[in-house]
Amino acid sequence: MDPVSLELRDGVAWIGLNRPAKRNAINDGLLSALDAAVAQAQDAARAIVLFGHGPCFSAGLDLSEHTARDAAAVFHHSRGWHAVFRRIRGGRVPAVAAVHGACVGGGLELAAACHIRVADETAFFALPEGSRGIFVGGGASVHVARIIGAARMADMMLTGRALDAAAAERAGLVTHVTPPGAAPDKAGELAAKMARMAPLTVLGVLQALPRIQDMSEEDGLFVESMMAALAQTGPEAQAGLAAFLEKRAAKAGEA
Repeated sequence: MDPVSLELRDGVAWIGLNRPAKRNAINDGLLSALDAAVAQAQDAARAIVLFGHGPCFSAGLDLSEHTARDAAAVFHHSRGWHAVFRRIRGGRVPAVAAVHGACVGGGLELAAACHIRVADETAFFALPEGSRGIFVGGGASVHVARIIGAARMADMMLTGRALDAAAAERAGLVTHVTPPGAAPDKAGELAAKMARMAPLTVLGVLQALPRIQDMSEEDGLFVESMMAALAQTGPEAQAGLAAFLEKRAAKAGEA
């Protein structure tokens, strides 16, 4: 059985972690298959939904296959995770994580690589590396900490605290909470909307917005103006503005 599934539907690539008997624990084979699926999806689709087959999204690093490594090997293994997750975060198309059940450790790092996270009420989020005597290695110290704050991440690592879906929404880790089993439907709805967006707008959100957060105020505002100039002079923007002025476009807040 392939460790990752890929299905294209109406411009949206559905990528599924497919090791249900292992709770979608991430080993090197799954990571390699995920990288290939994401690369294919970014060439063929306008948005991605990432989900887990079986009982949960992902239980994180597959510790049963975690062999003893020296420090240099651990370093390069970690950098390999970073490269795969960077392909999602810095890619051409937006990615939505649809989370149910466990989303812990490396699974949370994978979800954090997506641009939007949807969780159903069964979801919970944790960083158990601290209790196992190890440290995060898939990007959590940068990306999870930026989403929820370093203090809250430290609490999760030092105390083993898990966040349920409601707490994760309050912390900003997820932006939509659904009834049990409904996260994929909501993620698909959001992905379909993104797939219809103007490419230059998507480029600005995925590429310019994260970089602006690391800039000085003046540099950030300069890049914002440059991105606005590109997006607002594109053909899609002209058509969208015309539709709005002619009252053919949906109002803000409408589907």
